Amino acid sequence: MINTLFLPELREMLEFQQAGELKEFCEALNPGRTAEYMAGLTPAEAWQVLQHTTPVLRAEIFEFFDLDHKLAILNDQDPQEVAELLGGLPADDRVDLVQELSEQRVARLLALLPAEDRRDIRRLQSFAEGTAGALMTTEVAKLDERLTVREAFDELSRQAEQLETIYYLYVVDESERLRGVVSGRQLVSSLARPNTRLQDLMETDVIVVETSDDQEKVAELVERYNMLAIPVVDKGRRLVGIITHDDVIDVVREELTEDAHRIAAVAPLEDGYLRINLLQLGWKRGIWLTILFFAALLTAIALRQFDEELEKYTWLVLFIPLIISSGGNSGTQSATLVITAMTSGEVRIRDWRTILLREIVVGLMLGGFLGLLGWLVSLAVAPDSTSALVIPITVLAVVMSGCLCGATLPLIFKRLGLDPALMSNPFVAGIVDILGIVIYFNVARGVMG
Repeated sequence: MINTLFLPELREMLEFQQAGELKEFCEALNPGRTAEYMAGLTPAEAWQVLQHTTPVLRAEIFEFFDLDHKLAILNDQDPQEVAELLGGLPADDRVDLVQELSEQRVARLLALLPAEDRRDIRRLQSFAEGTAGALMTTEVAKLDERLTVREAFDELSRQAEQLETIYYLYVVDESERLRGVVSGRQLVSSLARPNTRLQDLMETDVIVVETSDDQEKVAELVERYNMLAIPVVDKGRRLVGIITHDDVIDVVREELTEDAHRIAAVAPLEDGYLRINLLQLGWKRGIWLTILFFAALLTAIALRQFDEELEKYTWLVLFIPLIISSGGNSGTQSATLVITAMTSGEVRIRDWRTILLREIVVGLMLGGFLGLLGWLVSLAVAPDSTSALVIPITVLAVVMSGCLCGATLPLIFKRLGLDPALMSNPFVAGIVDILGIVIYFNVARGVMG
């Protein structure tokens, strides 16, 4: 929601070029709050306001702008000023923004950046999307293992301005291979022993990821070990960067969004819902809708095989929606529960026996209860009490089938190396619908002859 509290005053300050007031506005609040109060300004107006503060604070406020504002500023403003802004952003955020710009604009901006920043951007761009290398920042506190505590503080004071975070201080050897880690708290508490060397102070059991590791693995490790940042190493265990908790939160949000899209039978969107091209949105939704359309045709074909029963026992038609929905809904529930449990790491493929046993028990409970309700209703419609038994028997069988299909299909996808969320709820429901029709009329044949 846009906060319009300061908008009239801000525009008045800009109109009358009140530099002192604009400077005070930029510096008085937390950068995030300042950006929030500027949300109602146009990108050009927001950029004008930012010109009245220091480059460091300008970059901090800019980071809190929404993506559209950021890209508009990077595309439209003076290249020299934009290049200076990029130089003040964290390395990983800088690369993410650069990848959204046109090649011509990127080439122009890179030419204005220092050689070291250019190399850093190109290096991070070389890592595949979705890997630890693409996610990391190269701004990391590296300290030589031979430094004493006093020397480490001196070195940190030189590095601090270029660092995104100093939650952890990473200890390396002369070849920059990661040897251990020292927390800021450990270093401060060792001030009483200023001549202690870091190699005697550091913890050597360091949780790391490699540049090629998938971002889901990164998120899993950070969550499991409750870390604020995790170091990234290359094949030779040389420290090349870190991934901070805020980037991990973005990964978790991205993965959950993708899973939610897949569960709803929509191909994941690369851009936000309001930003994606309508043709692309139609394509991503249309792929699965077409697949589900043909799955529904199979249900119609299955029904066609039981014309004789439908003509003979017309009352059975009344319960087709009930049978289909019972199976589809139970399958959807099971699939959602198993997929989310797998995503959170609670469930592994090796737990399949436990999962099936639980679904059998739950399926019996739910199917028995719903079957009883169906039987009471069918007594009022069926020609006799024996025929009425078709409904409870079918509901029990269909709900059991739905629970087992919904639970096992994501496990099978995971075993094949695919994303279990691809086994979307509508797809599970489509499969269970066909099973439901087949079960329903075969039970009817068996009960009523």
